[in-house]
Amino acid sequence: MNLGQFKLSSNNSQLGHRLPWKASGMATSRPSRDWYWIADEIEAAGCVPLLTHAAKAKVMMGNVNKTDKLDAKGLATLLRLGSLPTVWLPPGEVRDGRELPRTRMALTKMRTALKNRIHATLAKYNRKLEGASDIFIPKWRPALRETLESLPPETRRCMQAELALLDQLNTHILVMEHRIRANTESSQQLQLLKTLPGIGDILAIVIGQEIGSIQRFPRAENFASYAGTVPTVHSSGGKHRHGGLRKQSNQYLKWAFIEAANGVALRHTSPRWRKHHISQLYLRHRRRRGHRIAIGAVARHLSEAAYWVLTKNEPYRQPAASRQITPSSG
Repeated sequence: MNLGQFKLSSNNSQLGHRLPWKASGMATSRPSRDWYWIADEIEAAGCVPLLTHAAKAKVMMGNVNKTDKLDAKGLATLLRLGSLPTVWLPPGEVRDGRELPRTRMALTKMRTALKNRIHATLAKYNRKLEGASDIFIPKWRPALRETLESLPPETRRCMQAELALLDQLNTHILVMEHRIRANTESSQQLQLLKTLPGIGDILAIVIGQEIGSIQRFPRAENFASYAGTVPTVHSSGGKHRHGGLRKQSNQYLKWAFIEAANGVALRHTSPRWRKHHISQLYLRHRRRRGHRIAIGAVARHLSEAAYWVLTKNEPYRQPAASRQITPSSG
């Protein structure tokens, strides 16, 4: 294999003309914020893009200094030796599809920040809406606007601008959620994921898009590790200790499974959920180790169940009946 290197600018048109390899060739790239367009250009040039595992490659290259030239040379050497550590690179349609749930997540964070800011401003001036559990629902909007009128002039204008921005965010989020539900209805994979306890349209599309192809995971344990739902293990001198959940993982998958686990924790006492295996799992671990550990255990069960649901192409089925635990004993 002939290897080459050149300095690349952010001009998209340069990359395709500079690649000398044919369709059977490969080109490497380090993970960065702007690697999507690089992968697109490499694929358009008839090459196979490889996304490098940065931490492992750094150790294997063993460079004392850090420069782009040293990195390029080190990556080329590892590629030539056949030992380049790579990570899965999702196809273009998956990369594009991920933007929908990820953008919704970003907008909901903005919405939460705005709500917190409005609450904080009202608290500074000791303004309250008596009896309102959620001051932002349409029922309480007239009372909220009336409360804003009692604030100092500049504060009132800023609050009104924040409230208008909040309404715009809600509109965009609703449009995205409608699109998410439409995508979910047309996908068999997402319908299977929705059979898992605590997973609806939003979490299903997040999990489905982040997984891509479940065939890339040889075992359920590998997928659970990738999703960050397994604890870290420290073992030395015959002593074993389990720590928190893995930090080096797909953070979107980790969020989705923990969110689903929190949903199980909220509903485990309802008549519909009380005898469900996953509710019993939560109660059993909460009684022994507390709520936080129980959430991790439920998240791991859901991640491994998602693996088998997609691998077998079958809806979720509860495991064999286990010993019943009442909420009072948990």
